[in-house]
Amino acid sequence: MNILKTLVAIVAICSGSIVQSETIKMAVTTSFHNSGLADELLPALLADTGVEVQLLVVGTGQALRLGAAGDVDAILVHSRKAEDAFLAAGYGTHRREIMYNDFVLIGPKDDPAKIAGAKDVVEALTDIANASAPFVSRGDDSGTHKKEMSLWAQSEITEVSSRDWYRAAGAGMGATLNTASGMNGYVMADRASWLNFGNKGDLVLLYSGDPVLFNQYAYIPVNPVLHPHVKSNLVAKVEQWLVGDTAAGIINGYRINGEKLFTFNAKPAG
Repeated sequence: MNILKTLVAIVAICSGSIVQSETIKMAVTTSFHNSGLADELLPALLADTGVEVQLLVVGTGQALRLGAAGDVDAILVHSRKAEDAFLAAGYGTHRREIMYNDFVLIGPKDDPAKIAGAKDVVEALTDIANASAPFVSRGDDSGTHKKEMSLWAQSEITEVSSRDWYRAAGAGMGATLNTASGMNGYVMADRASWLNFGNKGDLVLLYSGDPVLFNQYAYIPVNPVLHPHVKSNLVAKVEQWLVGDTAAGIINGYRINGEKLFTFNAKPAG
């Protein structure tokens, strides 16, 4: 009986019925994870490539720090200035754009700051500040937080973090949206996280469409010269899949309540 079981196991292995997956670690933004897209992408990637991607879900700032320390094999983030600094320091080998969506401003449906009619996002934030309306920030050095702070700087609202109406959650996008819902306050979010957020309460999407709110996601392999343990061959295999037709179909086809969350924009190598 033992010999028979052994023979069956050998036949199964040879026929491909038993597949040993290989694994990489990838740090990704909470906004990407909160969108639910990973649940669609990663099983298909595993089926096609045999590579299992273990996600470390953090803000962009922490993802970059994990990459710099060699604690992950690759990162997927959305803060161009910080990404360029990461590459300039030699921590990553290159940057590959994968997909984009946009940032939006969420707030109470009665819109006490009257931002819905703002001509641009800087005017919208200025209106929030002038109304001293509650505003909840990620406050966690994420890509979303970095973007928000750059927009406050453009609005010339100084020392925003010390204002009574401003609250830094120090948390991921889902937790920050929950805080805003509980306070019935304003918040900046990526569109995907907002659409996938279940506890909307009285919050609605009030402002979007300013070109400055464009939100690009990029894949960056960690430099194996600095960290020889990085699985660069598997990282390259994942990258090739992410920029291919199957990934494009999943990304472009992913919808919640009929609304599209991301647009694939990866370009072929070279």
